[in-house]
Amino acid sequence: MKKKALLFLLTVLLLVTAGCGGGGGGGRKTAENNPSEGGAKGKGRLTVYSPNQAEINNPIIKEFQDRTGIQVQLISGGTGELLKRVEAEASNPLGDVFFGGGQESHDAFKDYFESYVTKEIDNLEADYVDPNKVWTPLSILPMIIIYNKDLVSEEEKPKGWEGLLDEKWKGKIAFADPQRSASSYTQMVTMMTAFGLNDEKGWEFIKKFVANLDNKILSSSSMVYKGVADKEFYLGITSEDAALRYIEGGAKVGIIYPEEGTSARADALSIIKGAKNLEEAKQFIDFVAGPDVQSLIQKEFKRRSVRKDAEKVEGIPLTKDIKVLPYDTEWASEHKDEAVARFTRIVTGQEQ
Repeated sequence: MKKKALLFLLTVLLLVTAGCGGGGGGGRKTAENNPSEGGAKGKGRLTVYSPNQAEINNPIIKEFQDRTGIQVQLISGGTGELLKRVEAEASNPLGDVFFGGGQESHDAFKDYFESYVTKEIDNLEADYVDPNKVWTPLSILPMIIIYNKDLVSEEEKPKGWEGLLDEKWKGKIAFADPQRSASSYTQMVTMMTAFGLNDEKGWEFIKKFVANLDNKILSSSSMVYKGVADKEFYLGITSEDAALRYIEGGAKVGIIYPEEGTSARADALSIIKGAKNLEEAKQFIDFVAGPDVQSLIQKEFKRRSVRKDAEKVEGIPLTKDIKVLPYDTEWASEHKDEAVARFTRIVTGQEQ
């Protein structure tokens, strides 16, 4: 019995020793540490900060994950809110990519973003490429006026920005707070550009416009097109893509391209300085600038592609057929805090 017990013990010890992999290999081979066995997928991670709507982010991020195996954590919020977060985290960045928001917002926070030139650079429209090589254009977004067709007839609809000052629209115009919404800030600068950006004429228009809003300032840009579609407001100022998506969904909403002209600037994406997942961030930038995502942006999201080889999409007029104002991105970036503060003073009655 003793001999049998000793033999059993020796056998167990031999099996344990073999299982520990003592052959100098430093451990078992796994898919995680051996890319040739499938570790290329599911290995990387990426944290994306984005003010985009979920219907835009979700399919793009899902496709990126499916193609690359990189796991994406999405943090959503307003542009201003997320940019402040990037600034606060500068000493220890928790995000990798800032996905969305106007080009002027990226310019204003360029000190917090890495320089990167996408591999798709030669395929992008030169007018929408960042000369400072920080942000990459995502899409082109004309700013427009929308109206509810059940509330506003074709005969009485305003022809442009000036028409929004008519007394009959008082309290009936949807407009988001430029302090909370990057697109709303672009809209404010666009209106000022139409009447005089570098003199007081632009601000004179804004004062009259604010008075006609009748203290109704919305907290997010999504509330504008939703409010007009739901008949809470007669008119609204929003981006072209938002209106087109609602129209495609059956909403009785019409679009006005202001006769004074409008802006058609780019929204963008950038790599956050000090990103812990830099290579994954670069992959994401290239992916978004590539032909597949850009085609999706036009056909599904009704945004204008920034690629030279983009096909024309039915229902979207060519940019050359819209009166486009020379939007001063540098001014918009450098004067943002000052301009938003002044808008707030006008709204609160501190300046008249």
